[in-house]
Amino acid sequence: MASLRYSVGLDYHWQTIRVCVLGPDGSVLRNKECGNDVEAIVGVVADSLRGQAEGEVWVGIESSCGAADLAEKLRQRTNWQVHLGHPGYIARMRQNPDKTDMHDAHLLADLVRVNYLPRVWLAPLEIRELRMLVRYRQDLARQRRAVKLQIRALLREQRISTYLRPWTKGWLEWVATEAPLSEQGRWLMAQRLQQLRESQAKLAAAEKRLADVTSSDPEVARLQEYKGIGRVTSWTLRAEIGRFDRFSSGKQLSRFCGLSPRNASSGQRQADAGLVQAANRELRTVLIEAAHRLIRNDAHWSGFATRLLERGKPKSVVVAAVANRWARRLYQEMKEPLPSAA
Repeated sequence: MASLRYSVGLDYHWQTIRVCVLGPDGSVLRNKECGNDVEAIVGVVADSLRGQAEGEVWVGIESSCGAADLAEKLRQRTNWQVHLGHPGYIARMRQNPDKTDMHDAHLLADLVRVNYLPRVWLAPLEIRELRMLVRYRQDLARQRRAVKLQIRALLREQRISTYLRPWTKGWLEWVATEAPLSEQGRWLMAQRLQQLRESQAKLAAAEKRLADVTSSDPEVARLQEYKGIGRVTSWTLRAEIGRFDRFSSGKQLSRFCGLSPRNASSGQRQADAGLVQAANRELRTVLIEAAHRLIRNDAHWSGFATRLLERGKPKSVVVAAVANRWARRLYQEMKEPLPSAA
């Protein structure tokens, strides 16, 4: 005889959590707010199940900032089955236009009860920490890019140009000392150049930290063996994908990376609408950049791109197609984890 299952929905907030406990028949045993604390949650669930027949406890939490940490601590503290739910899909399942914590917790518990919670992967702690470092580096890279644009904009504003190649040591020295800027322009340029030096120093420190953290990671080393994959790409793939074997196919991995074409057909009209929108944009960006390198440096992918171009495909579509095909091939080669992989 199958054991009974009690379903718990946790509506997560920074300071409080709404806990809804459902019996095997869907009856509400408790719908109560408690503090954002593992022991407080365990206490609410234990009080709800007092006097009930023994059974398994399955928990659903909508994925959000801090939810993964709570889910892991609940797993360590109890023998419950704890799952993260996809926030986008859960939002579409809400049938009531009114949104309350009580209703959201009940919805999560009910989705767990009928085994219809749209689950997302609960990454282990080391992968979540690597993600923090990778995303911090991405923020620093964006800041450096913004400062560079501001420096070029200031030169264009005052119609100043030179034969020197931009961003070389000589060009930066010319900008700092010789460019014929106005008085206020010279002061602003000094501030921008200082910002650039600071952002470059922070970026270098972040990359050194990432190199140290991943120095003994066999999956990162394995990724860097591929042509066109450098340190930044391997760090991003390892942090955002984690394990390749958690996907059932290369097509599923490619869609997760945002490289699958989106169809917008209706009736007799057949049309493409670019790439899928629901994707990790930073992950897609590094894979598109890797595709550019593959087209330049790898004979196989260069030939594939040439054939598509000869058929009249736009270059942007060709690059995305190379990234899509390459990601699928990467899945086939990486889906078998190394014996020492987490």
